[in-house]
Amino acid sequence: MNLYSIILVDDEEEVRKSIIKQIDWESAGFKVVGDAENGEDALEKIDVLEPDVVLTDIRMPYMDGLTLAEKIRQRYPSMKVVIFSGYDDFEYAQKAIKLNVTEYILKPVNVEELTSILKHIKSNLDEEIEEKRNVSRLRENYRKSLPIIREQFFNDMVHRRLSDDLIESKLKEYDIPITGARKWVIAAIDVEKSDDRSKKTLSLHEEEELIPISVMQIVREKLKSYCRFFLFQSTAEAEMVVIAALDDDNTTTGLIDVLGDICKEAKRILEVPVTIGIGHSVTGLSKIAGSYQSAVEALGYKAVVGSGITIYINDMEPVGSGKLEFDNADESDFISAVKFGPDEKIEAVTARISGKLESAKVHYRQQQVYVFGVLNTIIQMIQQYDLNLEEILGGELEYLSVIDKLQKREEFGEWLLKTAHKMNQAINQERDITTRQVIQQAKQYIMDNYQNPDLSVEMICRHLHMSPAYFSTMFKKETGQAYIAYLTEIRLNKAVELLNKTDDKTYVIASKVGYQEQNYFSYVFKKKFGVSPTKFRGAR
Repeated sequence: MNLYSIILVDDEEEVRKSIIKQIDWESAGFKVVGDAENGEDALEKIDVLEPDVVLTDIRMPYMDGLTLAEKIRQRYPSMKVVIFSGYDDFEYAQKAIKLNVTEYILKPVNVEELTSILKHIKSNLDEEIEEKRNVSRLRENYRKSLPIIREQFFNDMVHRRLSDDLIESKLKEYDIPITGARKWVIAAIDVEKSDDRSKKTLSLHEEEELIPISVMQIVREKLKSYCRFFLFQSTAEAEMVVIAALDDDNTTTGLIDVLGDICKEAKRILEVPVTIGIGHSVTGLSKIAGSYQSAVEALGYKAVVGSGITIYINDMEPVGSGKLEFDNADESDFISAVKFGPDEKIEAVTARISGKLESAKVHYRQQQVYVFGVLNTIIQMIQQYDLNLEEILGGELEYLSVIDKLQKREEFGEWLLKTAHKMNQAINQERDITTRQVIQQAKQYIMDNYQNPDLSVEMICRHLHMSPAYFSTMFKKETGQAYIAYLTEIRLNKAVELLNKTDDKTYVIASKVGYQEQNYFSYVFKKKFGVSPTKFRGAR
């Protein structure tokens, strides 16, 4: 059977070992994937391991169990938290209830009691997952889906510009409360389907038309506590679309976090990858079509960054960069193939474009206009991505000779394929360079601000105009370290410098390298170097 994962958090190592040893975890439906000795350590491990349940003591140094529970609720709303404490204090229990803690039990931990609680939690997790997988209930929800006329209006709204008056009157008529927001953002959702029968492990997978309904159920459940929104099925590029209305209390970063949780939940419960493209925010509903178009473009980048995640357009394309608009479907397909690949798509699209030229029975001047149109698309892409014109087109002489190639139109096809491949490689290299430059900026920002105890991923991402989820992924990919591990290393290395070169007291050095608590600084230092800061200085 599939076991749920659990992390144990307690500042007493003997207590952790005792609990891990005494409980028959597998029979209770769990496996212990990690343990931590304080809330700070626990958060780092939770970010990496993403357990189903966190079992934590309430009294710990540096970050107590209630603070840990609060942070888990903010980051991972679906995660179960069990708190145990040696203090029969009603005030703690009250706080735990407010934080929606699953269970609150007293130390010493009784094996039978804890086993019973774990089995109860497993039962609840089973029910939650079965609820979302229940085929008959999903079929009933499918029959109760939104009226067709309302779906048509929203599809109209994201594909062409409608007046604010018309939009407001329709939203009022349909009783959809998304007007009057500070800004609006479109999220385009794609649910990946698999033709591989060996990967279809759930009964739900045998009725694939019900999977999007279950995804919509998860989306509604997750978003309802964050912002006002409307979710509808799309008739075009995306499978379903969310219009999110963000007020002063809501941020795009927060929305991205919630949408990221939806991707994880869909993978965990439905076992299908869900990719969400997030567009530019707009300040008026009449401009929502622009947000939709950029969300669809963000979705296209899954060929570059992978599926099953959120993709924010600001992460993939520079903020404020010009957008190319082409009415011709061949031009749009060419741009998409060159930007995203893969090679097979580039070959298919360029073959179709050159094939039209080869089969056309029109005047020579019309053929020239067709080739100039293709060249214009290529040159604009070269300009947009700041590519080397001579490297792509081979210099002025070869560029001018393209027209001459029309005399042997098969040569144009070869030239177009070669040029498209060059551009694809150059854009990928440019994207990699840009990512490295951004990470370098992040490193410099950390170096300039490591003394600030409030320095966080969110603060860096506001500076870089990136989403925290994308930044964390790229930072680890480029540096080989998670952000918090990198920051800790910078701070401790600076602390070593100060210990070697100054006579400052330990608490002064702790403050200078970004630690508010001297005790926590000493704990982290000893964990890294094996000795306390005082002994380290004494040994020099």
